[in-house]
Amino acid sequence: MTKMSGAQAVVEALKRQKVEAIFGIIGGAVLPIYDVLYETPEIRHILARHEQCAAHAADGYARASGRPGVCMATSGPGATNLVTGIANAYMDSSPIIALTGQVNAFAVNSSYLIGKDAFQEADIIGITTPVTKYNYQPKKASEIPKIVKQAFYIATTGRPGPVLIDLPKNVQSETAEMKFTDNVEIRGYKPKTDPHLGQVKKAVELLFKAERPVILAGGGIIASNASPELLALAELLMSPVTTPLMGKGCFPENHPLSLGNLGMHGTRAATKLILEADVLLAVGTRFSDRTTGKLDEFCPDAKIIHIDIDTAEIGKNVDVDIPIVADAKKALKEIYKYLTKKLQKKESSQWFKRVQEVKDQLKDEVSGGEKDLKPPRLIKELRKILPNNAIVTTEVGQNQMWAALHFTAYEPRTFISSGGLGTMGFGFPASIGAKVACPDRPVVDIAGDGSFRMTEQDLACSVQEKIPVTVIVLNNSVLGMVAQWQRLFYGRRYSAVNLGSVPDFVKLAEAYGAKGTRVGSLKEFSNAVRKAIKSEVTTVIDVPISPEENVFPMIPAGAGLKGMVKSEEEL
Repeated sequence: MTKMSGAQAVVEALKRQKVEAIFGIIGGAVLPIYDVLYETPEIRHILARHEQCAAHAADGYARASGRPGVCMATSGPGATNLVTGIANAYMDSSPIIALTGQVNAFAVNSSYLIGKDAFQEADIIGITTPVTKYNYQPKKASEIPKIVKQAFYIATTGRPGPVLIDLPKNVQSETAEMKFTDNVEIRGYKPKTDPHLGQVKKAVELLFKAERPVILAGGGIIASNASPELLALAELLMSPVTTPLMGKGCFPENHPLSLGNLGMHGTRAATKLILEADVLLAVGTRFSDRTTGKLDEFCPDAKIIHIDIDTAEIGKNVDVDIPIVADAKKALKEIYKYLTKKLQKKESSQWFKRVQEVKDQLKDEVSGGEKDLKPPRLIKELRKILPNNAIVTTEVGQNQMWAALHFTAYEPRTFISSGGLGTMGFGFPASIGAKVACPDRPVVDIAGDGSFRMTEQDLACSVQEKIPVTVIVLNNSVLGMVAQWQRLFYGRRYSAVNLGSVPDFVKLAEAYGAKGTRVGSLKEFSNAVRKAIKSEVTTVIDVPISPEENVFPMIPAGAGLKGMVKSEEEL
C-alpha cells in the first residue's frame, strides 16, 4: 500500500501498463494529472490540436502496434470532442483508453456537484455508453488502480474496443492508500476464447468435403495475430482468401490465393468467386452491409462456418451452418490440426486453377500517360516506392476505396482505415499515432482534399512534436464519393459537394512549418514521395486529379454481389 493522490495513481497505473504515449489536450479538469505527467519522463505526452485527433491518433497507435492507445481530454467539450474517435474505435474493434476530466463528484469548498450543470460539465458516461465496451467514474481516489487495470483488460480481451475512465477533479486531488495488483476479476466478464471441439470437428468435416472453399478473413485475424494460421490453412486447403476492408493486410495480397477486397468496391474476382463457393469459412468478420451487399443474395449456395469471438455477431446478419465462438488464432490452429489428419497439403486443384483463371480474366488494367494523374496509377506507383512494412492510413471516400483496391498490402497492421463509422478526417491523425507506435517505418496517409480539411490543424502537432508523416492529397476539389453518387444516380445534380480551390495545400503545409509540394506528372509524384518518406518533417503532396474520376468496380446500394458494375455505362 502506498499513499498518493488520485492523479499520481492514474499515472502510476499507466506506467504499470507500459503506456509509452498519451495523445491529449490539457484543460482545467485534468490539471492534477498533467501536473504529475510534468515529472514523468517515461510517458510521452503528445499535444493534439483537437480532441478528436487525439482519439484518432490513439486508435492509429493501437492498430499499428497491437497495444492499446491512450487519449486524454478535459471535461465538457473536451470530453465530447473525443466521442467521434471513440465511436470510430468501437465500430472497428480498436483498443483505446480514453481518460476524461470531470467536475467535482461532491461539494468541495462550495464547488458544484456533478449534475448541477457546472462549468464545462457533460454526462460523458451517458454519452459514451453506446460506443464503449465499458466506462468508469471513480467516486474516490483509492478505486483508481483497480479501475485502470480493469479498463486495459477489458479493452484488450475478447473483442477489443474502447474503454472510458471519467475522473472527477476532486478524485484526482484526493490522497489515499493505493493498492496496485496484477490480478483482474470482473464479475460477469469472462471472454470465451477456446473453440468448442465438437464445432471444430464439424467445421473440419465440411472443409474436408469442400470442392470450392473460400475464406473470408476480417479484422479479427489482425486483432488476434492469426495471420500465420490463416496462411497455413489457406495453403492446406488451396482456398482463396478475400477480406473485407478491416481485414486488408491479414493475408499477403501478392499471394496466388489472395482475391483482394470483397464488397461495395471490392475486386471483381473476389465478388465472382465467393458466389461460386460451396463452403465459406468466415473468420473475425461481422458480415457488414458494405461487404455482403443484399443479404438474401449473399452466398446462397454455400455452407457457412463463422468464427468470431463476439457471440452477438454470430447469426446477426447472415444465417450460418456452423458457429464457432472463439479467438480466431486458437480456432484456426485447432481446425488446421484436425484437418491435417484427414487431408494432405494440395499442390494444386481444379478449384485453384479456376481461381487463377478468374483472377487473370478480371485483372484490373491501369492505363494512362505520364501526365495523366489517375488515382489507380498513383496508388500502384506508391506501392512500388514503399517498403513492405510501411504503414498506410486512409481518409474516407474515394481515396479510401482507390487505396483498398489498388494498394497491395503484404503484412497485417500496415493498412489502417476507418471502416464501420466511415469517419472523414481519420487518416491523418491516425498516421500520427501509427508513426509514434512505429517510428522507424514510413507512414503515409492517402487523403482526399475533403477529409484532410477536417483535421489538417494537427499539422501543428506533427511538426511541433517531430512526428514526420507523409500526406498524399488526391485533390479533386469536391466531396468525391458523394459527387460520384450524384453523377451516377442523381442525374449529375451536384448539390453541396463543390469545395473550391481553397486552401492552397502547399501554402497551408508551409504555414504550419511542414513541407508542401504540388505534382503534375507521375515522375514528379514518385520523386516527391521518395523525398517525403525520408524527410524529418511532415510533407503534404498535393496531387490535382479530375473531379469526374469514379471508383469502379462498385455495387450500387441495395444490389447484391451479382450486381457489381465496372463502368458508368453498365448502370
